[in-house]
Amino acid sequence: MSTRTVAVGSASGLHARPAKIFVEAAAKAPVKVTIQVAGKKPVPAKSMLSVLALGAKQGTEVTLAADGDGAEQALNDLAALLARDLDADDA
Repeated sequence: MSTRTVAVGSASGLHARPAKIFVEAAAKAPVKVTIQVAGKKPVPAKSMLSVLALGAKQGTEVTLAADGDGAEQALNDLAALLARDLDADDA
């Protein structure tokens, strides 16, 4: 299983708009991706409610995990997305 740990870059953390952008990208990934905040169980990255429930604020480190063909690229793409301030982007 491949993993990436990244600090959330969005000013508001993983709240509505950034979470929506992230969840939509995760849903398009060719593999099942999970996201986890230290001390909590991993949750499906394509579940809006689960991602919001993580309560990740700006700077919170989250760990993405996936397995299978395309996992490395999917994790790289999603980690890069999370590192950006999605509140400031027009994404």
